[in-house]
Amino acid sequence: MQISAAVALQYLLPKRLLTLLAGKVANCRGGAVTHALIRRFVRHYEVDMSEAAAPSIESYATFNDFFTRGLREGTRPVEAATFVSPVDGCISEVGTIEQYRIVQAKGHSYTVHALLAGDDRLSQNFHQGQVAAIYLAPKDYHRVHMPCDGRLVRMIYVPGDLFSVNPETAQRVPGLFARNERVICVFESGHGTFAVVLVGATIVGSMSVVWHGVVCPPRARKVREWHYGDQSVVLRKGQEMGRFLLGSTVILLFPEKTLNILAHWGPEKSVRMGEAMSL
Repeated sequence: MQISAAVALQYLLPKRLLTLLAGKVANCRGGAVTHALIRRFVRHYEVDMSEAAAPSIESYATFNDFFTRGLREGTRPVEAATFVSPVDGCISEVGTIEQYRIVQAKGHSYTVHALLAGDDRLSQNFHQGQVAAIYLAPKDYHRVHMPCDGRLVRMIYVPGDLFSVNPETAQRVPGLFARNERVICVFESGHGTFAVVLVGATIVGSMSVVWHGVVCPPRARKVREWHYGDQSVVLRKGQEMGRFLLGSTVILLFPEKTLNILAHWGPEKSVRMGEAMSL
């Protein structure tokens, strides 16, 4: 497959440095300059500020505050289904995990083992399991919520590349989601073990979770792990669990035959947080 100029450039650019700089700008309290940047972003990406809990651009001290903005009460009702979408975004893949392999895009796949940082025991939970991957565009709401009830048992930070995760890049960079930086959150539930994987990308300045705070930065050079088995970190369906800065991807992994995925859930469909994913 021919690589576009935009994707080829990503191999050459200092992605880590760009992400560091973007993080500093996003955290800067620049007053009128920050507000002008937010206005330009809102116009360019057609962000619907009428949904925001604070619709006035002047109410945001930093770009990060704007980007991780909350929504008005009732804007995202959580449906009564057992499993719901954890984010606003566009489905990039949904279906069965065949022989531990997940389809990334036409002609590209990656293994559960690689996505989960080589953890054999954890990977075994998802043999012939089910997956849903949802891409968050810059215009989307960037808080991540629980797809179902769960008790947190582990969190794993995996260092990696910082390629963009937009659809064009996903079609042209092999193993993209298993090579980018990511945070793996492992839960136990009445349906068995499931994982919520937050995948970083270029200019994604930080990923945070509600039980820990900011996981990255700082960006470590080796895998880090936290265990919560002796704690009672229980999150309910629809409850906020984490946040992204700028666009990225959330990947859900479930055991075999856990989800009865709704027929209209398929690649390229736009979904909203709280929308039913499975009966």
